[in-house]
Amino acid sequence: MKFGVGQSPKRLEDERLITGAGRFTDDYQPDGCTFGVTVRSPYAHARILGIDVSEARAMPGVLAVYTADDIADYGRIPCLVPLSGPVKAERPLLTGDKVRFVGDGVAFVVAETREQARFAAEAVNVDYEEIEAVHSIDRALENDAARVWEEAESNKLFDWQVGDSQAADEAFANAAHVTTLRLVQNRVAPTSMEVRSAVGQWDAAGADGKGAFLFHTGSQGVANMRPHLAKTIMKVEPEQMRIVTGDVGGGFGMKSFCYPEYGLVLHAARALGRPVKWTGERGDAFQTDLHGRAMVTDAQLALDDKGMILGLKAETWSDLGGYQSQYGPAIQTFAGGRIIGGVYRIPAIHNVVHGVATNTAPTDAYRGAGRPEAAYIIERLMEAAARETGMDVIDIRRRNLLRPDELPHENGLGLNFDVGNYPALLNAAVKRADWAGFDVRRAEAEARGMRYGRGAAFYVEIAGGGSTEEFADVKIRGGKVHAAIGTQSNGQGHETAYAQVIAEKLGIDLEDVIIEQGDTDRLDVGNGTGGSRSMVWGGAAGLEAAADVIAKGRIFAAQDLGGEVDFDAGVYRARGTNETRGLMEIAAAHPGELDVRASYKPENPGPTYPNGCHIAEVELNPDTGILSVSKYTVVDDFGTLVNPMLVEGQVQGGVAQGLGQAVMEDVVYDENGQLLTGSFMDYGIPRADDMPLGMTFDTEPVPNPNNPLGAKGCGEAGTIGAMPSIMNALVDCLGGQHVDMPATPEKLWRLAQGLEMRQAAA
Repeated sequence: MKFGVGQSPKRLEDERLITGAGRFTDDYQPDGCTFGVTVRSPYAHARILGIDVSEARAMPGVLAVYTADDIADYGRIPCLVPLSGPVKAERPLLTGDKVRFVGDGVAFVVAETREQARFAAEAVNVDYEEIEAVHSIDRALENDAARVWEEAESNKLFDWQVGDSQAADEAFANAAHVTTLRLVQNRVAPTSMEVRSAVGQWDAAGADGKGAFLFHTGSQGVANMRPHLAKTIMKVEPEQMRIVTGDVGGGFGMKSFCYPEYGLVLHAARALGRPVKWTGERGDAFQTDLHGRAMVTDAQLALDDKGMILGLKAETWSDLGGYQSQYGPAIQTFAGGRIIGGVYRIPAIHNVVHGVATNTAPTDAYRGAGRPEAAYIIERLMEAAARETGMDVIDIRRRNLLRPDELPHENGLGLNFDVGNYPALLNAAVKRADWAGFDVRRAEAEARGMRYGRGAAFYVEIAGGGSTEEFADVKIRGGKVHAAIGTQSNGQGHETAYAQVIAEKLGIDLEDVIIEQGDTDRLDVGNGTGGSRSMVWGGAAGLEAAADVIAKGRIFAAQDLGGEVDFDAGVYRARGTNETRGLMEIAAAHPGELDVRASYKPENPGPTYPNGCHIAEVELNPDTGILSVSKYTVVDDFGTLVNPMLVEGQVQGGVAQGLGQAVMEDVVYDENGQLLTGSFMDYGIPRADDMPLGMTFDTEPVPNPNNPLGAKGCGEAGTIGAMPSIMNALVDCLGGQHVDMPATPEKLWRLAQGLEMRQAAA
């Protein structure tokens, strides 16, 4: 059918968004709205000896100034991962005893206008006793380092491991060659286009007289946020809180979580009896949005004399920041630590992760959430091993990739790779990248005085996991199908892709499906967007709901037509008479009777394993250190593509974020824990002219057998492949010299100049 699964209609949401008709959180301003501003610590580590709010409270327009004492009855933002050990290290809404990073909230001011709240915030007088800041993993682990959490024995809050240490030791003892790398994966800031915002309202008579909150915020799923914000933090029943999310300008994982301001606007709204709005500025975002990556790994790869992998060892120190956020301890452990060997045939793996507290902003899931980090480790090792042993970088991968006849394969870390044709996909990428023509392109670049290199990376990720159920609620009203699904678009195009799935199943026009997200009154269950799960789980739930609508309609069609009926292309047809009724006719004749709420819960609820190969070619000007990505090839296996255009857009966006981390993005703190990259003047993100000049995208799909759509996740894959492929290309540019991310022009210039001097001397 027109615009069904596998086709690429224009996005249904775009006209609204590009004409300024989008509805973001900061656009919502209820009558009588007041405004909040958080007073933040200028110190990374200090005891709070006292807070004087009297001057601030007396300023024009100020309605209230809250400190930790005023909100002592509320809960902290929970860490939901069982790795906390003896110290939970959870983040309070406001801290009253000690600040643990620059930007930690110590007071919350509410006034009639934003400007009045800002002025009053500057008048809050906090008496700090500064403590030495632990600004880095290395400093945190030193014996004389100040403890971020004094009740902990050290700044190392947990140890986690997976795999077989004894088998790995034996593999290395029998190795013909061992490649060793220390890899730094830089801390990055999410920098979504739309900063965080929150509006709290209180209805004292709501929820049958118990009182009810109405909360607006940009999120990645309202239903999965509600129990934590309601029950854990605000100490009310979930039924006493309605959460609404409109349009969202980027999430990248960061908007999945609760933040202190969310509880603060709700408290203030209830205390004042008026709506309270907080919208962060870009400085708030850099200081307090949950950062990503931030880790150091010692990694080793053992090979036999034929280049076959015998074993892999990794030991990682993961920077948790000043608090353990909701899923922070899981990112380098459960999320990324179990897939560290990729889809290579590795008999023995041992992976150890240490969680380390520092006086920096907390870290959590950022696009890929552990999987880019894992892919970076194995792919940098593969490239280095090829270089050290004299093997071709493609051949070493090809001989170690699992073959289709070896699947399913248990990787020794608890994951079971189900389907795929990894060698064929690698070969397709090599062909599309014109691997054989590289020498000509390199010679041309060198003739212009440039250095030219190429790098490959084969990635696999754990996608579509994180829950065992997803929900869809479908109602037919006025000739339109209104479908609510328990995920949340942050720009991915859910309104279009979900509509394609449902429209095709129901046999109706795409424009007759309206996707509704982001309101717990509309759908109070759902697991949100994250881990590239939306199409795998949400799309399948929409498909289940559409099937239930057809089944309900069949009952009424049989009654109306007087016998058994068949359904096809939106029409019920009586078997005996060929008399017909359209689906919409049945729905109109029986109002509300076709409404359904369906859930998708597969028999095999495990993740999917999208995979692919990225090949990057880069050109480096040795006189300036300026890099350009000249050619970029991606071949992916995402299973069935519901909308190929949307998928390609997701890959392009992912490559942009991987490129950003590889060569320019870096959150930097000085030795006192002061944030040096707190604005776009100091923190670089890629622009359109930084993107690859020639980027090709293709797919070699192997459908997912455990999903009715055959889909695998795609949203994070571009980032996972981009980081290692671009860095491997840079290392090739530099004659094999190691360089850590971000490979900034200054770094590259110094390395290139040193290389030029050595070559001249030789």
